[in-house]
Amino acid sequence: MNNKKITKEYHSLISSNLNVNTSKDKFKDGIIYTLYSDKCNCLKVGFSENVCAIDNKLSSEALILLDMKKGNKKELFLLVKTLKELGIEYSGNLYFKYSSSLMRHLSTLGWPVGRSLYKQRKIKKELICA
Repeated sequence: MNNKKITKEYHSLISSNLNVNTSKDKFKDGIIYTLYSDKCNCLKVGFSENVCAIDNKLSSEALILLDMKKGNKKELFLLVKTLKELGIEYSGNLYFKYSSSLMRHLSTLGWPVGRSLYKQRKIKKELICA
């Protein structure tokens, strides 16, 4: 018989202080929206705590509201980070140059884009029985 000696090792858990931001501002509910500027052919994505702030933006600038829905600041942060990883750059104040690929990415990511500029393709398949 082969005598094997089994040794058991125990790992100790080391505690450390982890600095986690638990502020409620990051997760505060509000409205996420998409605006379109016909003048510079660009999109503006954003977050607002209420509809009045969006109305003020629309009246002060020449922007068109494409769509909006309930959301939070975290969704906006994740969207901008994801678009950056996809290679889509933005200028100051979250303005993106309009393109069909940008609209497709926004729609795929669940961002409100409306139906006026972006019409989702519907793929139909037909089965032919002979």
